[in-house]
This record gives sequence, structure tokens and C-alpha cells, in this order.
Amino acid sequence: MTRVRDRYGALLLDLDGTLYRGQVVIDGAPQALAGGSQRLVYVTNNASRGPGVVAEHLAELGFQAGTEDVVTSAQAAARLLAEQLAPQAQVLVVGTDDLAAEVTAVGLSPVRRFNGSTPAAVVQGHSPETGWPDLAEAAYALRADAVWVAANTDKTLPNERGLAPGNGAMVAALRAASDREPIVAGKPYAPLLEDALVRAGTRNALVVGDRLDTDIEGAQRVDLDSLLVLTGVSTLAELSDLPEELLPTYVAESLDALNQPPVPASGGVGDLADRLRDNPGRAVTVRASRSEIR
Repeated sequence: MTRVRDRYGALLLDLDGTLYRGQVVIDGAPQALAGGSQRLVYVTNNASRGPGVVAEHLAELGFQAGTEDVVTSAQAAARLLAEQLAPQAQVLVVGTDDLAAEVTAVGLSPVRRFNGSTPAAVVQGHSPETGWPDLAEAAYALRADAVWVAANTDKTLPNERGLAPGNGAMVAALRAASDREPIVAGKPYAPLLEDALVRAGTRNALVVGDRLDTDIEGAQRVDLDSLLVLTGVSTLAELSDLPEELLPTYVAESLDALNQPPVPASGGVGDLADRLRDNPGRAVTVRASRSEIR
């Protein structure tokens, strides 16, 4: 039987909660990804680090990754801004210097504070250093009708200690302060995954991640199959509350299921725990893949 991974030309891989938690690699993840012919593209909603830094971190943890293999929500957010703004337009950055560098890379001018002339846009990404003055500055700009792009709206960020507040928690504060809604670059919205597909060079791709509300829903929005791994945020219990169109194609306990044939679909989601237990190391098919539907 065909392994899960061999059905696809590329794997679009989430990072936090799928490959590692903070500085701690998830057991067996590097080994599970090694040895295949698929294009591996590392796709992160976390906008705090540039692709080179992310690739270096991945390599330190044992993954085969170069800068060209990493696509970040900061890059997707900067692309969206460049498509809407005039060259060298000022963009207020709420986030890290790496996010500001992506703004510069697309020909725009990042700023941290302003007086008088309102920035054309606000871009917001995760940073552990974001404080009230940063949010206040953004609120002033948003109240003055600046374009608002959020790199992502993840409510939480997995790390070695548990679930910390994610960028979505800070976005919620600005929503409340501005009565505005941002344009979102990251998963589950299409821009980041579309950028990843361009990098992969194929649409025959499998999205692999740990979150139903970002990775799996994002795959649905761009018409891709998905694998939910139970190593991060989402749990089996959450699947029972989802409409069929938002279910993943496969569910597995770990990434090593990529290297095994999937267990065929059978019934609904109610017996997934039993089927995973009865088929250790394998992914359980939850619904038909898009190739089978077509």
C-alpha cells in the first residue's frame, strides 16, 4: 500500500506544536521527515523570526531546512501590504525587527512611532516584547483609517511550558480599541499557504499541522488535503463538533504516520480513538482525499 507522504509532491509543514515546542523538538519528528522525495516547505504563522533564523533553528533541532524552504506569515503580510500601498509608504510595525525587515524588503518604510502624519498601514505580528505603548500607537493609527494587516490571529502559542498568549490575543486588544477588523495573512486565511504553494512548485501538497483552526481550516480554504497530528493544540474531542467540510483528511498521533499507509475511512469520527489505538503509528483517514473526490 502507498504511504501517506507518497501521495503528494510536497508537504507544507507547520512548526510550533508540529515539529517542536519552543526549544524542544517533538520526539521522532526529524527522523519522520527524512528520506522522502517530497518537497518540504516549512510554513509558520509565527511572524517573530525571519526565514533564515527559522531555518537555522530547524537545522539545530535536526531538520533538513534552508532559508529557501521557510515561508513565514511576516513575508505574506509584507506582500499584502506591498500590493495595496505606494512604494516607500510608512507602515507602523507592532512586532519584531524581523517583521520590520520584511516590510523593508518589499519597498515600504517601517516606523515604530509617529507624530502628525499617520502611517499608511499597521502590520502586527507576534513579539514577546509588545507592550501597551505599542498597542496604543497602533490604535491611534487605526482610528485614523490606516490599513491593518495581522500576520496571524492564533490565540495561543505552544512552548515547552504549555500554551502562551499568541498574536491573536494582541489582535483582540486592538479590535476592542479600534472597532476594526484586520486583513489576516496567516493560516487559516489563504495568503500564507498560497505563498507556500508557489515555493513548493506544486499544488499536489499535503498540509501537516496540529491546529484545526489554522492548519486544517487553512488547507480547506486553498483546496488541499490535510493531516492533523495530535502533538500540539487540537485534540480528538474537538473533531466531534466540526462540520464535515472542516475535518482533516487524516489524523495521526505523530509525524511518523507519514511513512505508513493510511487506515481507510470507516464511519464517522466517534471511533477515531479506538482506530488510532488499534493501528499504532498509522494515520486514520477521516474523509476522502481531494484526488479521490475529483
